[in-house]
Amino acid sequence: MKFVIVTGLSGAGKSEAMKALEDIGFYCVDNLPITLISKFTELCYQSKSTIEKIALGIDIRGRGFFKYLNDSLEMLKKFGYEYEILFLDCDDSVLVKRYKMTRRNHPLSSNTDIVEGIKKEREFLHELKQKANNIINTSNMKPRDLKEEINRIYLEGDKKNNLTISVMSFGFKHGIPLDADLVFDVRFLPNPYYVEELREKTGEEEVVRTYVMNSPISIKFFEKLSDMIDFLIPQYVEEGKNHLVIAVGCTGGRHRSVTIANLLYDYLKEKNYRVLKRHRDHTLR
Repeated sequence: MKFVIVTGLSGAGKSEAMKALEDIGFYCVDNLPITLISKFTELCYQSKSTIEKIALGIDIRGRGFFKYLNDSLEMLKKFGYEYEILFLDCDDSVLVKRYKMTRRNHPLSSNTDIVEGIKKEREFLHELKQKANNIINTSNMKPRDLKEEINRIYLEGDKKNNLTISVMSFGFKHGIPLDADLVFDVRFLPNPYYVEELREKTGEEEVVRTYVMNSPISIKFFEKLSDMIDFLIPQYVEEGKNHLVIAVGCTGGRHRSVTIANLLYDYLKEKNYRVLKRHRDHTLR
């Protein structure tokens, strides 16, 4: 039996993920009280029904029971019930926009603002995120993109073991991403910021990409970067890592880092890795 626990930050897309899982044959149960997880799992595994795939959604709305979560998960292990954790993550700035757009309150922001509620929830879920088998950051995803990623993980199977690679661009002046496993500094590459007609553009545009890569240093760097990535990924797979975050940074996160992150994403895609891409700071000034 395939048993998946779906959780993550409020507003990150858990409901959409549950819909996507239901579409591919999962029997989905949302917001089951934490204290009933072990009993529910026992019934599922011992049942003579034809259900082979189950998704259980839990979130901060059940925070009164969350203190029992570790005990429930340990009990599942004790009785040999196998499960996976799918964690939906999202950048704080995107979560704030989503809450403002829907005009809904954050579950933990009744007496504080949305940002403070998100901060509390992220701290609260930190340990659970560390246990996740798969982490999907939905910051730059539409519902269709999330559905495609769910399908890649749970329909296509173990083509490259179970490793999901996230390639991220960022600006050092906005801070290094806290969840990065590998950080590459590309501030030594040709900088389009100093070319007036390129300054307001981003690495998503071909003219910027051409400018950055029209240098022997840039070409040589990407060759060495791709060679290193080719060496490292099998080591992470062998270690059993499920999610690898590769962060590429330049000063502002708009030109050079976006260019290299796009190239690396395309490179990994060609090798049939399960890979995601997001540009954290390319719209910031």
